[in-house]
Amino acid sequence: MIAATLSMTSVTVSLSDETYRRLDEIAHVRGTSIERLFDDMAALMVDETDAEAGFRVRTQRGSGRTERGLALLRQAAGHGGEESA
Repeated sequence: MIAATLSMTSVTVSLSDETYRRLDEIAHVRGTSIERLFDDMAALMVDETDAEAGFRVRTQRGSGRTERGLALLRQAAGHGGEESA
């Protein structure tokens, strides 16, 4: 098995004493470090931003196709092209 080496960058963050204390408590309860909490938070933010960007692309691609999409849903539900009352 070959181990991959990840490049890492250090970041200095200024926090209030209270925020640091709370993060230290959270890290302790979760059995991890404050550094790992920040890594997890950053990864989550990147994932959410990527998902949002994908959503925006799909939204733009579907723009102006509402009626066609609703007709396809009605057809799939077995209602054909008829409007339901």
